Amino acid sequence: MPYVVTRSCCADASCVLACPVNCIHPAPGEPGFATAEMLYVDPLTCVDCGACTTACPVDALKPHTALSGAELPFLELNASYYKENPHADRTPMYVVPRRRALPAGELSVAVVGAGPAGLFAADELLRHRGVRVTVYDRLPTPYGLARAGVAPDHQDTKQVTQLFGTIESQPGFSYRLGVEIGTHLTHADLLREHHAVIYAVGASTDKRLGIEGEDLRGCVSATDFVAWYNGHPDRAHDEHVLDTERAVVIGNGNVALDVARILTADPEVLARTDISDRALAALRGSKVREVVLLGRRGPAQAAFTLPELLALAALKDVDVAVEGWPDDLDASATDKTRLLSRLAARTPVENRRRIVLRFLTSPVRLTGEVSVRALEITATALHTDEDGTMRALPTGDTRTLETGLVLRSVGYRARPVPGLPFDEARATVPHEGGRVEPGVYVAGWIKRGPTGFIGTNKTCAHETVESLLDDFAAGRLTQPIGGTGTTADAQGADAPRADALGVGSLGVDAWRAIDRAERAAGEAQGRPRVKFTDTEALHRAARATPVVRS
Repeated sequence: MPYVVTRSCCADASCVLACPVNCIHPAPGEPGFATAEMLYVDPLTCVDCGACTTACPVDALKPHTALSGAELPFLELNASYYKENPHADRTPMYVVPRRRALPAGELSVAVVGAGPAGLFAADELLRHRGVRVTVYDRLPTPYGLARAGVAPDHQDTKQVTQLFGTIESQPGFSYRLGVEIGTHLTHADLLREHHAVIYAVGASTDKRLGIEGEDLRGCVSATDFVAWYNGHPDRAHDEHVLDTERAVVIGNGNVALDVARILTADPEVLARTDISDRALAALRGSKVREVVLLGRRGPAQAAFTLPELLALAALKDVDVAVEGWPDDLDASATDKTRLLSRLAARTPVENRRRIVLRFLTSPVRLTGEVSVRALEITATALHTDEDGTMRALPTGDTRTLETGLVLRSVGYRARPVPGLPFDEARATVPHEGGRVEPGVYVAGWIKRGPTGFIGTNKTCAHETVESLLDDFAAGRLTQPIGGTGTTADAQGADAPRADALGVGSLGVDAWRAIDRAERAAGEAQGRPRVKFTDTEALHRAARATPVVRS
């Protein structure tokens, strides 16, 4: 009875450590781990002990006898990985890195950004004795995209926040939530109070299309749309008019699939999730019946991952269609193209909502006077340059799609960090192994660009922390003006300065008060939680339980 990795696992690799027979791959340190869409269990080596299920923070591992009909394709997916990648010379089993012997005295580190990258960086630091970490975030709540980016119908993926809760319970950890660096405190303020600063600020904006009509009402960023239905305080009160029968998503990555699923989902199913109440009300009145996803390139180059495509294919009461299939494409080339070819052969069911994956199509321009009324598109053909670069070139074969809602989903983009160098072309901070300069470091998307999965940040953070600890051991870090931090309370040495500016920053206990209040509100409605979606409500919830400082 082999165990099976299902859906998109978080790539946290806890299961790799737990497995006693080294049957889960690719493992950290092995080729392909950093870019793997998921991990896989070898059915021939698995001894059915179940240790991996206990370790997995998102419940992605199940015995094959417990798989639902929608999850059965993952059984073959796990097995087929080992047919192509036998791992005959398997690397030694992944082990937890040893604690390093650090110089005498406490190391105080500021981490800017309380998303997965920042919290994994804090975890890596706190593995070592004598380290104190203060995590800053401009929002009153932590967890970044794990809270405000993961789709509400993926509650299992959101269980990774339980791991984050364990991290923030460690001695030496503190939050300064509701503090914006660059507004309430400066980069120089952080360096005065800490030996080092790690920026894990993510990529908070999106790439634009650069086409005519992009600023018409009804053409919106998928990034903002996701934040809206997830109740992000910045976007929770946006208005999205869903009075059109067809919506178009430009892009075909995992975020595009998320948006398509939410727009076509049964609102009563979403009502059992943590979706924003405002978004739920809008979706209940939605007239959207079809969502078309446009990809410039072909099915073999689609940006979405196979696990997310499998989840899409398993949707009930929603048709999934494929258009723009190249005549010369071998449908059996990959697992992804095989599944897409089966979807292309499906017979549509009348009166169902529909998701269309349309390939080899590029947007030309949006038309309308004030609001979007239509999108002009053109067919594309793939061309490979002499240097091997593949490009999708317009053929001139154009048509028009009537629509009142167009969502651009062609990638996230980071903003420059004040005081740090910035590569405009890559939208990242230049670094070597996460080191910008001794005392200043980066992790997550601001370091490597918007790639990878939640667990990818763990490997990324480990590299950055190793660079930081190397600098500390070599004496390259400047002593904080406020001292070593040994007398600072658990809420952070710079709390007085932030609070003097009227910030009213929140610590771990305040966040836990918010968390309890949201869960209690959710329990009353049969939901995981009901999110507070404005800063004032979040602060009221934080004050409901007195903050106890250790």
